[in-house]
Amino acid sequence: MNALTQTPHARLRPLWLGGMVALSLLVVVGAAHAQTFAVIHSFNGPDGYVPMAGLTVDAGGNLYGTTRSGGSFNLPPFCQVYAEIGCGTVFKLWKHNSSWLLATLFSFAGRDGAYPTTPLTIGPGGVVFGTTSVGGTCSSSPYGCGTVFRLIPPPQTPASLIFSWQESVLHVFTGNNDGGPRPGALIFDNSGNMYGTSFFGGPTGNGLVFEFTPSGNDWTENVLYTFEGGTDGSGPRDPVADSSFDHLFGVTGGGGNSGCDRLGCGTIYELTRSGSGWTKTILHVFTDGADGAWPSGTPILDSAGNLYGTAPGAFSSGGAVWELSPSAGGWTFSVLYTFNGCSNCGPYGGVTMDAAGNLYGTTFGDGAFGKGNVFRLSPSNGGWTYSDLHDFTGGSDGASPQGGVSLDSHNNVYGTAPQGGIDGVNGVAWEITP
Repeated sequence: MNALTQTPHARLRPLWLGGMVALSLLVVVGAAHAQTFAVIHSFNGPDGYVPMAGLTVDAGGNLYGTTRSGGSFNLPPFCQVYAEIGCGTVFKLWKHNSSWLLATLFSFAGRDGAYPTTPLTIGPGGVVFGTTSVGGTCSSSPYGCGTVFRLIPPPQTPASLIFSWQESVLHVFTGNNDGGPRPGALIFDNSGNMYGTSFFGGPTGNGLVFEFTPSGNDWTENVLYTFEGGTDGSGPRDPVADSSFDHLFGVTGGGGNSGCDRLGCGTIYELTRSGSGWTKTILHVFTDGADGAWPSGTPILDSAGNLYGTAPGAFSSGGAVWELSPSAGGWTFSVLYTFNGCSNCGPYGGVTMDAAGNLYGTTFGDGAFGKGNVFRLSPSNGGWTYSDLHDFTGGSDGASPQGGVSLDSHNNVYGTAPQGGIDGVNGVAWEITP
C-alpha cells in the first residue's frame, strides 16, 4: 500500500495560493553517484512549479508526480489568481544511463481540473489516476470544486520525449453532498473500486469519505461517511485500507475536541464495513501536546496491523510521528518521536516503511536551517532511533517539503520540495541514495 500525501492544514498559509514562474520544457540532470542527496530535477514553469505531493514509483523505478501550478500558458483567468501561471501538471521522471529525464504528461486547463496537490495512483497497464484541488465547474465556487481524473499512456512512446497522455475526467465535484473542493489521493481494492476523501463538502461542509465503482466507461460515487465537525472530526485525509478493504483508516485535520483555536486538534478514525453500510469509530483525539495535533498525510499499516502516521503540530507543538497498535480488542496510541522545531513545522506527508521496518518522512520547517529535512526512524531495543538524512537550505536543494517520501526496490528515497531550486522558487524533485 502506497503512503499518500495531502496539503497542509488551512491555518498554515497554503503554498497553492502563491508562487512565481520561469521557463523550460525538458531538463536532463546528471545522477550524482558519489553523493547521498541529489536534486534530480529543478522545476521552472512550463514543466510545472511548486510540486507539493510526493512521488509515486512504478515497478520499473519510474517516478510520477504533480505540480500545483505551471504548465500551459493557455489558461482560464482563475489559474492566474494569486500570481499563479498555469493550472498544474502531471509529470514523469525516468532514468536513462546516468541521467534523469522529465516529461510533462499533461497540463491542466481549468475545466478538466486545476491545482493538483496529491500523489498519483498507478493502475493496471500504467494508467495513472489522481485528483485536482479545484477546477471543473460547480455553482458554489468560481474556481471549481475539484475533479477525479485518469491519464492513459499513448499506444507507443514517440521518439520525442515530450508527449501528452490522454486525460479523462471521471468525476467533477459539486462542493455539496458529493464532496469537494480538495479531494485527496486515491486507493484501489482488488475489484477495481476507488476510495478517497474530500477535505470539504458534504451536508455540513466538513468533508467525507467516498467510493467510486466502475460501470462500463462510467464511475458511480457512493458516499461512505460524512463528517459533522466538532467531536466527530472534520477535514478527512486520504484513507488506507486493510487487505480485505473491510476497514478503512484515516485522520482528520480538525475536530475531535475544542482545543487548537476551537478548530479541534484532529482525530484518527476507522470505518468498518457493516452490512451495506459503514460504521465509524474514533481511535484517537489529538491534543496539541506531544502527539502533534492537526494530523496530515495518509497513515500506513504494517503486516501486524499497526498504524503509523504524522502530525505537524499546532500552536505549542513541533509535530510528531505516532503509532496506533491493536491491543486487547482496542487500540494503544504512542508517540515514536517528537520534533522540537517551530510550531506547526513538523511532518505533513506521513511516513513510508522499508522492509526492515524503518520509517522515512519529511518535515516542513525542522532541520538545521529551518527549511525542513528528511528523516529516518529505526526500531532499536524497543524504541526508535532518529537519523537526519538531509537538511534543506532553501537554495538549489529546495525547501519546505510537504509531501511524503517513496522508496524503490534498492531503498533509494525520493521526494519533492515545493520551494527553492535552481531559480530559488519553483521547487525540486530529489533522491537520497543509501
